[in-house]
Amino acid sequence: MRNELDFAPLFRSSIGFDRVFNLLANSQRVQGTETWPPYDILKTDEDGYRIQMAVAGFSDGDLDITQERNVLVVKGQKAEDSGGEYLHRGIAGRSFERRFELADHVRIENATLTNGLLSIDLKREIPEAMKPRKIAIGAKTAPHSLQIDAEKQVA
Repeated sequence: MRNELDFAPLFRSSIGFDRVFNLLANSQRVQGTETWPPYDILKTDEDGYRIQMAVAGFSDGDLDITQERNVLVVKGQKAEDSGGEYLHRGIAGRSFERRFELADHVRIENATLTNGLLSIDLKREIPEAMKPRKIAIGAKTAPHSLQIDAEKQVA
């Protein structure tokens, strides 16, 4: 028996969060299916993130990093080594494709490969129009027609 959460009640009381609920549902379905290559996700500052993947044996030319809308795709394609017969193979050199769901307004800043560790720096940049803004509260004046009626009643 699978232990899945039912998001139906949340759909009834929220608008525009469909993507979030789909991500949660998908994460339950694929949990544990992708185990290689291992990776870490770090928060480097308030709007900065870094994904680090252990890709020992892969070079720059073997890796492909693309951003498709809100999905970051990291692919590794390595040519088979025909240099001899392996008696033991402990370093995984197989091809892989790893997908990361990105929030809106997240872009890739930089990617580096150092000592078998692929680092991808991401930055969240919220447009100025979408940032919170302070609304001033001012005194509301009565409509002009009401002021004239009030003056007539006084006279």
